[in-house]
Amino acid sequence: MDRLLEIANRLTRVDGVVGVCLGGSRARGTHRPDSDFDLGLYYRRPLDTAALRPLAVELTGGSVEVTEPGGWGPWVDGGGWLTIAGHRVDWIYRDLDRVHHIWQECQAGTFEIGAQAGHPLGVYSHAYVGEIAVGRILADPSGELRALQEQTRRYPEPLREALIASAQWEAPFILGCARKGVTHGDAFYVAGCLFRAVGLLVQALHAHARCWLFNEKDAVRAAGALAVAPVDFAERAHALFAMLGTTPEALAAALDEADRLAAEVCQALAR
Repeated sequence: MDRLLEIANRLTRVDGVVGVCLGGSRARGTHRPDSDFDLGLYYRRPLDTAALRPLAVELTGGSVEVTEPGGWGPWVDGGGWLTIAGHRVDWIYRDLDRVHHIWQECQAGTFEIGAQAGHPLGVYSHAYVGEIAVGRILADPSGELRALQEQTRRYPEPLREALIASAQWEAPFILGCARKGVTHGDAFYVAGCLFRAVGLLVQALHAHARCWLFNEKDAVRAAGALAVAPVDFAERAHALFAMLGTTPEALAAALDEADRLAAEVCQALAR
């Protein structure tokens, strides 16, 4: 941790970097020994990437790519994948003004879902707020990150209601759409609809519990551990994908089970 604090403090001396926050499983205490160290670099433009690059070389002892903002897409934004003293340390840009804007949207009960490489369900905008809400702030010279973190500790009720409502109408709707692919054995289309439906349920279950959800990885298991989730939710949700098959009979059976699971979740959310 002392090494991370040193790196974070050096990063805040780079023009544009407002603060640094440890995120991911390391911040939540769910990490494995080989888990990455995800460092969120909260910045305002212009970000001096010309100063970040030699710092990355110094820390890693070799050549490393550090992108411009937007270099990894519209939501992951950019940064660098570093290996420091045998540990994977990721620098991940976060535009601080954008985070503030999304926080205002969350309080108004609105969110957006953006296409992003590596995120098959899409990036839910409120993940940006969740990162700061549960992250471990390592460097924050102005105190802005800590002030924002204090605001975001309380999950906004309008966002909670919006995510629950979204799942309650769209999950049954998209499972109904999936039926159109059954007759012709269109496993690709059915699987896509099924993935979307389960993703909606997972988002809603987290919202009901007022828990921030960041991405799809391990999201089903995490949802299954929530008190509101139906019994064996995670096992049943994962089993849906194992039973898909390619025949109309197998696809229809999977969707029948998905309908039952979605109905149970929607009933639980309504209570």
